[in-house]
Order: sequence, then C-alpha cells, then structure tokens
Amino acid sequence: MEIEVLVVPDCPNEQPAVEQLRQALDDTGLRETVFTTRVITDQAEAERSGFTGSPTILIDGRDPFAEPGHAPGLACRVYQTPDGLAGLPALEELRQALRTGSRS
Repeated sequence: MEIEVLVVPDCPNEQPAVEQLRQALDDTGLRETVFTTRVITDQAEAERSGFTGSPTILIDGRDPFAEPGHAPGLACRVYQTPDGLAGLPALEELRQALRTGSRS
C-alpha cells in the first residue's frame, strides 16, 4: 500500500495529520507501513495530484475522503466528521479507509 500525505507549505494540520495517520496504521495492524509527505506548492501540481486542500491523504493514489465538486486548489481542507467540521478526518474513518485500502 502506498500512502502519501499532501500538504501546503506551513500547514498547521500537517503534524496532527501525520500523527493521526501513524496511530491509524498502528491500530489497524499496519505498523510496518511507511508513508511520505509531499508539499504542494502551485496550482498545476494541485490539479495533477487531485489535491483539494491541506492535508489530503492518498491511499494508493486515491483520496478516500474526496467530495464531488471540490476543485483542486491550494487551501486548508475541512472534513465532515461525526463531530462536525474538522481539519482532519475522524480517526475511525481513517482506520476504515486504511482497512479498505489494505484489501485492495
């Protein structure tokens, strides 16, 4: 499984996203899985990557939290979670995305 965290420069949610992803990987038995972080610096790169805001987590090149109609762009991302809007996906939703990705 290839996992990538995409962020804009100086994203305030980069570190929390990395920590949450590591926890979700550990929780789902994927402790050995490594991931990379890539900084998206321009609109063209955002469009090529399908980047709809920072942070975006890609699992095997797919954004499991993609919402139809959101255009690529250099901005902070807001996630719909069971507790309301947040700068990160809910931990349980991230675990589920990893479980689904690990079976693909």
